[in-house]
Amino acid sequence: MILEERRYTVVPGGVPQYIAHYQSMGRESQEKHLGPMVGCFQSEVGELNQLVFLWRYESMADREVRRKALMADAQFTEFRQRVRGLLVQQRNCILKAVAFPEGKQ
Repeated sequence: MILEERRYTVVPGGVPQYIAHYQSMGRESQEKHLGPMVGCFQSEVGELNQLVFLWRYESMADREVRRKALMADAQFTEFRQRVRGLLVQQRNCILKAVAFPEGKQ
């Protein structure tokens, strides 16, 4: 299993507007293709104006297939166009689960 962390920095004060667009048109299409979101978080301390989304995949191949389907979704394309002006920066990180030996946590 892998997790993908997608971190978006938005214009100051842009988080509520981004979330409104996401809720009305982005989330449905995204979860249709990617499955349930692990979580969405907003920064409180440190770098502000950030949204962090976590997505779970079985493998990089699984991620590739699902993301390709998402990028072909017309509703998600429209969502991306609506929020493009709110985005300042995007950072993605793939996290691999650590396999601990049995009985040694």
